[in-house]
Amino acid sequence: MNETPKIINDADKPLKLDKMQNKRVDINVLKARAKAIQDKENTKNTIVVIFFLISLGATGIFFSI
Repeated sequence: MNETPKIINDADKPLKLDKMQNKRVDINVLKARAKAIQDKENTKNTIVVIFFLISLGATGIFFSI
């Protein structure tokens, strides 16, 4: 009963190198993916800015009447 239990975690297992060696990453694919994410963020930011400007204009018109 003096033995310590042997717990094997996923971190203790060696990585499977066969699967990792076969996959190559194309830089153009990564650049395209990054550009798509950036374009989506730019679109969201543009929509927020336009909404803010319309709200500010509507508020200005409301208070000027």
